[in-house]
Amino acid sequence: MKTIEKLNENLVDFFDRITSWETSVIQSGPLTISEAHAIEKIGHYGSMNMKDLSGKLGVTTGTTTITVDRLEKGGYAVRKRPENDRRSYIIVLTQKGQEAFLDHHNHHLNLAKEISSVLSEDEISNFSEILEKINENI
Repeated sequence: MKTIEKLNENLVDFFDRITSWETSVIQSGPLTISEAHAIEKIGHYGSMNMKDLSGKLGVTTGTTTITVDRLEKGGYAVRKRPENDRRSYIIVLTQKGQEAFLDHHNHHLNLAKEISSVLSEDEISNFSEILEKINENI
């Protein structure tokens, strides 16, 4: 089998497993995957405007607007106007949103621990560096 075909096979398998894991975690809670990912980004990077959140999520601002509308309706986030720019909004997690972030973040940490349990310290370091390089370039 060609190297690129083997890589493709492994990527598809890895993506399927991660997606299945994420879906099982989300199904046990009140949030959709897109809502949980938005909360994860805001919790990790701090309050941000819609454009920045859209960029971090890799989706359009229209899609982000729908997600933030649902987060507001559920009491997970609020839109606040910055004092220096009355045309935009900053998305801020509420206490409920912070709790959801910590819960979802802990699920991600558990997944990272599970993955790292089958790797050596060098492999963990290399895998992390490879993922960082890929994330910076795609």
